[in-house]
Amino acid sequence: MFLLSLAWRSLRNRAVISGLTLLSIALSVALLVGIEHIRRGVRESFAGTIKGTDLIVGARGGTTQVLLSTVFGMSTPTGSVSWATYERWRAHPAVRWTIPYALGDAHKGQRVIGTTAEFFTRYRFRDRSVTFAEGGPPDTDREVAIGAEVAERLGYTLGSEVVLAHGVAAVSFAEHTAHPFIVSGIIDRTFTPIDRALYVTLDGLTAMHEAEEGAGGLMMGPPTPQTEGPAPITAFLVGTKNRFETLQLQREMNEDRSEPLTAIIPGVALAQLWQTIGSAEVGLRVVATLTLIVGLIGMCVALFASLESRRREIAILRAVGAGPRTIVSLLVLESGVLVTLGAITGVVMVYGGIVLARSAVEARFGVALTLHPLGSTEWIYLGVIVVAGTLVGLLPAWRAYRNSLADGLSPSL
Repeated sequence: MFLLSLAWRSLRNRAVISGLTLLSIALSVALLVGIEHIRRGVRESFAGTIKGTDLIVGARGGTTQVLLSTVFGMSTPTGSVSWATYERWRAHPAVRWTIPYALGDAHKGQRVIGTTAEFFTRYRFRDRSVTFAEGGPPDTDREVAIGAEVAERLGYTLGSEVVLAHGVAAVSFAEHTAHPFIVSGIIDRTFTPIDRALYVTLDGLTAMHEAEEGAGGLMMGPPTPQTEGPAPITAFLVGTKNRFETLQLQREMNEDRSEPLTAIIPGVALAQLWQTIGSAEVGLRVVATLTLIVGLIGMCVALFASLESRRREIAILRAVGAGPRTIVSLLVLESGVLVTLGAITGVVMVYGGIVLARSAVEARFGVALTLHPLGSTEWIYLGVIVVAGTLVGLLPAWRAYRNSLADGLSPSL
């Protein structure tokens, strides 16, 4: 305890240098631990975006492309699936339920998805279903349900008129003014891509395009109830009656010669996605590790630099009976205290940063950043950092050990 108290007072006596060194280590630790913490949070958020769906089926293309375009709205679909093919697979003995997806149009940069009532009853995310803060799902070809972020960003309420447009750009010169939609419901915030999408019936999409092809859209009949039409769709989600039949059904769909399809298992496709971007994660870890090494080197340099001003202090300690081991232990303890406080400060910075930025990140990117306890990887990082930082103190301690008592008491000092 005496050495610990002495080390603490010594650090306080050099508050500016000690503080800057501690800050350097804290920032390095925050970068390293923060990358790992956010990486884990983002993976959990992505994995929780779709639950309970056994297969996602789209036109022939890459597995990652089908996943991103259908679930996350982050890619362009490779093609369409005919309604006849969808009906054929929906009637398959192994299929329990299906959810059709029709993509392509947008509203002020937000994706518009044509689907059926099955989406609002079957779709699951983080073991939750889609619920409404106000109103309900669209029932006619003139109604649209909007995500929470769409309602917040565009100021829409129940009954607001929405005009869709071609393409997915924020600005479009080809709007479907002949067939406006009325907001029928606002979906509860989900922190998934659902928040940034608009949902209409499949008949609504068909009626919208037919109205544009008509005589200027001047003749608009009354709203009609939803009936599943024959228009092509982009993809469809599948829930099987038995999970053991999923692989067999996937194989049948991928080998179907009547219409080329790509059937993917969401969990497997996500794993492939993480493998694809794994090199970027490794790169971030390398940068964070190098930053930490620079911080530890800076601490070592600071301790070395302080030796010149502490030679008399060390000499006095040796003169009053402190042996070489005591001097070495003191300097090693100082570096250990510095790196431990830096590690603790870095972890606090990570959690504080998540708390402050969570709302903005969730609103902007739809990624739910949750506060998790430190995982095994983070604890290993912290343990290695503390041990490495403590061992760094051996270098200046060895230098102090070599300083002679006579040199420390020399009048020239």
